[in-house]
Amino acid sequence: MRIHVVSDVHGRADALARAGDGADALICLGDLILFIDYEDHGQGLFAELFGPEAAGHYVRLRAGRHYEESRRFSKEMWATLDGDAWPHIEAAVRRQYAELFAAMPVPSYLTYGNVDVPALWPEYARDGQTVLDGQTVEIGGLSFGFVGGGLRTKYRTPYEIDDVEYAAKVEAVGQVDVLCCHIPPAVPELLYDTVARRFERGSEAFLRAIEKTQPRYALFGHVHQPLVRRMRIGRTECVNVGHFRATGAPYVLRLED
Repeated sequence: MRIHVVSDVHGRADALARAGDGADALICLGDLILFIDYEDHGQGLFAELFGPEAAGHYVRLRAGRHYEESRRFSKEMWATLDGDAWPHIEAAVRRQYAELFAAMPVPSYLTYGNVDVPALWPEYARDGQTVLDGQTVEIGGLSFGFVGGGLRTKYRTPYEIDDVEYAAKVEAVGQVDVLCCHIPPAVPELLYDTVARRFERGSEAFLRAIEKTQPRYALFGHVHQPLVRRMRIGRTECVNVGHFRATGAPYVLRLED
């Protein structure tokens, strides 16, 4: 059984269309939307609405860790739009989702990232694209559990939830062969981004589930340039499947019953 796994797609519809080539199924661990591209300031939702110059200024503020100033600048930019900001955001998000879900191969199994807007997914998911969150599915005779979203942070991305709600979804999944989440378990080496030079938030509930149920694999993304991409916890192989927007290549998971 060959399964390709991607996470942090962030607008890479071109590579996503090829991500299932040679695989029995594709798994996507979320963050389909591209809000801003730190390398190409002309790409992403922010640049679409405000232009690449504004996007570049925002990136420089964030890269310099001028978070308060970046929030003020962002607020000023949103205030330039006609009416409320959300209709403009939603329109841009819908354009990205239309392209991404059309490109995504089938069969595929998906869960949400912290940057996603779950309420919109039912309008774009096609037959053969199965969305799961706090749920399980059998693929090739093995059980897979999916937990989407991220935990609360100061960045206030669209799909951040409370720790208790996240833990309830992990609990609902229970014991599976492969546990798939967008964010990593709460292990410092897996949470540190070497380029952003900061720790992202990971899940204690995810870590406890690994320690308790010992799935064959624990798969996740979210941290784009992790200090450590994989480690073993007991019998469980924990793998950051990679920043798909940057690599354009899926992680290849080969499984036997």
